[in-house]
Amino acid sequence: MENHIRKHDLKIPLRTQLVSCAVLAAIAIAILLIRQVPLAGLLQAGLPWWQQVLAGMALGLAAGGISALTTLRKPDSEAVRRTAASYARLDLSGWNPLWISLAAGMSEELLFRAALQPLVGVWGASLLFLLVHIGAYDFRRLDRAALWQAGGVFGMGVVLGFAFDHIGLLAVMIAHAIVDIIGLYLVRRISEGANLLR
Repeated sequence: MENHIRKHDLKIPLRTQLVSCAVLAAIAIAILLIRQVPLAGLLQAGLPWWQQVLAGMALGLAAGGISALTTLRKPDSEAVRRTAASYARLDLSGWNPLWISLAAGMSEELLFRAALQPLVGVWGASLLFLLVHIGAYDFRRLDRAALWQAGGVFGMGVVLGFAFDHIGLLAVMIAHAIVDIIGLYLVRRISEGANLLR
């Protein structure tokens, strides 16, 4: 019996994910400080907080639900297999999908929408959002599955960008977190099913 760990069996620990989110948040805060934009003002901009919470929940459930239905409709598609394999590298045990999703929702929206979007616009921030997520997907082959994944990430960035402009930062943080929660729990379910079939 071999006593070695295969590369794909190594999981990225929760701590690593949270540190990477903290780095993104620190970059966002630095940009906001340089631009002299008060964080409290950003959180108060847009609709009242309770409307942002409701809008964020609705947007997150709608986008996450559409993504889940698409995934469950074609669970054996190449795009679904690649996405599940990419995110299955994370340690998705226990409550980790929740913590990862909350950290990513807050830090990424703070960076891409609050700090960068006023500088580069919705489309530029969405492109940067896609570029940061390239490491999470297998874009080495530029095929239909890769274009489908890239289109989904870019499209989500655009939706979040316009929601930030018209609803507010809190709403997009909540929406992003909900989409990620649904996605990561779905990836865990798919991965557990694949492991049972081995």
